[in-house]
Amino acid sequence: MATDAGFATLDLLATPVAWADASGCLLGGNQAFARWLGVSARRLPGLPLAALEHETDALLQLLAADPPRELARVRRLPLAFPGSEPRFADVALSRREDGWWLEAHPVDEFPGEDPALALPSALSAALKGLAHELRNPLAGLKGAAQLLARRATDAEARELTGLIEAEVERLTALLDRLLSPAPPRPFEALNIHAVLERVLRLAESDAGWSVRLARDYDPSLPELVGDPDRLAQALWNLVRNALEAGAANVTLRTRVEHGVRIGDQPHALALRLEIVDDGRGVPEELSERIFLPLVSGRAEGSGLGLALAQQVAREHRGSLAYRSRPGHTVFTLLLPVASGDEVPA
Repeated sequence: MATDAGFATLDLLATPVAWADASGCLLGGNQAFARWLGVSARRLPGLPLAALEHETDALLQLLAADPPRELARVRRLPLAFPGSEPRFADVALSRREDGWWLEAHPVDEFPGEDPALALPSALSAALKGLAHELRNPLAGLKGAAQLLARRATDAEARELTGLIEAEVERLTALLDRLLSPAPPRPFEALNIHAVLERVLRLAESDAGWSVRLARDYDPSLPELVGDPDRLAQALWNLVRNALEAGAANVTLRTRVEHGVRIGDQPHALALRLEIVDDGRGVPEELSERIFLPLVSGRAEGSGLGLALAQQVAREHRGSLAYRSRPGHTVFTLLLPVASGDEVPA
């Protein structure tokens, strides 16, 4: 580590820098780091470095790596002093003989107006035109599925035709909302694992045997209050992105989180839902724009799936974040679990 004179020199830097001992416990930070976090530098010593990370665990994994990496970079890492609003930064974590150095280069989550909330009017008109054109083919698909269901002789065939009918009805309802916007339907109590099983069934039909789909569920999860169709749409978009990124393994994981802050709101209880895959990962050039409408890493992609998933998270007072590198991508959906007398708007 640096000498006392060295630490004083770090206070002259405009770049936020912090240092920790070999166990990952903060020894201090320069004035730029403390100002960026919005706390006094005196409050930093003794705090675990990983405790600064908000809703992700990239730092924890890097600190626990054996052997440790000499230098690691993480883009758009959300950092916050416990109990404070997170700030985003591109982070460099370097290993030293007697500890760790962290250098943060602050970035905006979304500079200016949040573009994920507003589609241009021309695009809105185009979507309505597309919705109108799709109604007839969907009606034909539903009729064909009903005919197949009448001729089905085994349980699996009836289940598949039922899945087709249910998805056609969901898409038709989505098109109806595009053509004639209406207030969102009231939230209802739901079992998130039932929603995930519906998504997994779609994934199995889409990917066949080429992809291993795994469940890692927490059976202690209470019921949520929300819109099962909107959540299914958002989660299917995330799983489909993993499949289209060439993943051979996709895991759906649920966990209970206690004492979680989502945005600026604290919640006693929340659901952490993770979609983990081993595909190509998010292209680096898109890492800061991946949730914006019309941004896609594939030439044939619409660029609307992740924007919609983030909108659904916000509708449920939750958040959607990700971390990614080639071979390991995790999208994390945090959803508050309402108390008995608390119903989301």
